[in-house]
Amino acid sequence: MTSETMNSTSDDRIKNNTMRHKYRVLSEEEKILMQAVKDMGQNLIDIFDDIGQSRELSIAKTKMEEAVMWACKHITA
Repeated sequence: MTSETMNSTSDDRIKNNTMRHKYRVLSEEEKILMQAVKDMGQNLIDIFDDIGQSRELSIAKTKMEEAVMWACKHITA
């Protein structure tokens, strides 16, 4: 089974979602903003990975992933 991938800022993202039945095409500004939010979230998760492993850091990483998800949902709504 092959998995097709695409950038989250690609206009093709509207073709493969089963939950959200309609997407709108993002403006260039929205694409840049969404990429920046994801990059910042990943940077913080990378810092967490560098400082060790603990239940607290696992929770922090989960919360960061959730924050990025909600911020991107706001941008793409």
